[in-house]
Amino acid sequence: MFKPILATLGYILSADSRQVLMIHRNKRHDDLHYGKYNGLGGKLEPDEDIITGMRREIYEEAGIMAESMLLRGTISWPGFGKNGADWFGFIFRIESWHGDVRTDNAEGTLEWVPRDSLLSLSLWPGDRLFLPMVFDEDPRPFHGCMPYHKGEIVSWSFQRV
Repeated sequence: MFKPILATLGYILSADSRQVLMIHRNKRHDDLHYGKYNGLGGKLEPDEDIITGMRREIYEEAGIMAESMLLRGTISWPGFGKNGADWFGFIFRIESWHGDVRTDNAEGTLEWVPRDSLLSLSLWPGDRLFLPMVFDEDPRPFHGCMPYHKGEIVSWSFQRV
């Protein structure tokens, strides 16, 4: 039975839209994501909708309040998590925010990265498949499925509607 962990994942743009705030997961050696760069986000709480959850995660991780957020897509990640847990993520592009960005948090260092350098970072291989759609100009959201087995991508499929 498919009972995924519901999560948000957000990519925060700088004021000039040329950079993206990424977390370099470099603090906890037992972290499944250790050494990788990722957007900000995490698990939804039982009483949250996806907007509330995304805003909470951004505030907790970066200390800023998201204003304008665009849902760019969804991804089902069967088998991705710890012990093969299934995840389902709502992927956002955060286009405006306010506050002072933290330099780090309990999971890693926060870094502004040029948009055109994102794919050169140490990312999950699957991130390279969907990240271009997070930042492209196609107004249609993407909806993908990326099954994992023993830490490796099995396949990738998506639709845009």
